Amino acid sequence: MKVAMSVGNKNLISLGICFGKFTRTMKFRLHITALGYIAQYSKYKVWLKNNGVMTFLYGNNVLKAHVGKMSEDAPEHVGIAVMSLDDVPLGFGVTSKSTPETRKMDPTGIVVYHQADAGEYLRDEDTLF
Repeated sequence: MKVAMSVGNKNLISLGICFGKFTRTMKFRLHITALGYIAQYSKYKVWLKNNGVMTFLYGNNVLKAHVGKMSEDAPEHVGIAVMSLDDVPLGFGVTSKSTPETRKMDPTGIVVYHQADAGEYLRDEDTLF
């Protein structure tokens, strides 16, 4: 912070890690830059098989066929961290069904709705901050 004080207020974009920003309607939108903290402290996680990693990184939802394992007690419509089987954080999303209901779904059913992924660094590089 001491180094940032030497930069003028009009020239300083951010200090530290950007977790997100407020919209004009004062709603807070999480950014992918907070992924390290979200994945570390997330209560609910889903791990993707190797065939589902790239489809998620391209901005698609997570299908049941791509799920390797999932947290046991994840409820419906709650935030969830998306990880690879090697415990590399890929992004985050919202569950569509609870964990017991996802076991009964067909393989083409959506388990996690996509919100943000690590591929956004490349796709939205100009508008991220």
